[in-house]
Amino acid sequence: MDQLPSTRNDAAQSPPQTAPASPNHAPAPDRPAPGQPEARHADRVERLPSYAVLLHNDDAILMDYVVETICELTPLDQQHASTIMIEAHTSGVALVLTTHRERAELYAEQFRSKGLTVSVEPAL
Repeated sequence: MDQLPSTRNDAAQSPPQTAPASPNHAPAPDRPAPGQPEARHADRVERLPSYAVLLHNDDAILMDYVVETICELTPLDQQHASTIMIEAHTSGVALVLTTHRERAELYAEQFRSKGLTVSVEPAL
């Protein structure tokens, strides 16, 4: 049998070669340099200011409803929600949670839509 000449391009079959990284090439500013600990990168990230979502006492709303609403709208469990409700009932106001401003405002809007009285203030 006669063999036909190969039309295959041997260069196409070999893996592409890349140029070695330049020693002057700096890593992207949002990533740590190779071999640098991740903690240094985290130190450079600015933290958003914290805001407190405060629940205010309202004698017209049932305590069980307040606990159910806290559990429904937040990641808090029933025990923590009960503690928050009791604190608001006895002292007039209780800290529900702290988060960045946009999320705190969202929580406040959701609590208000359920009939609860809440406010948002910069966290101390």
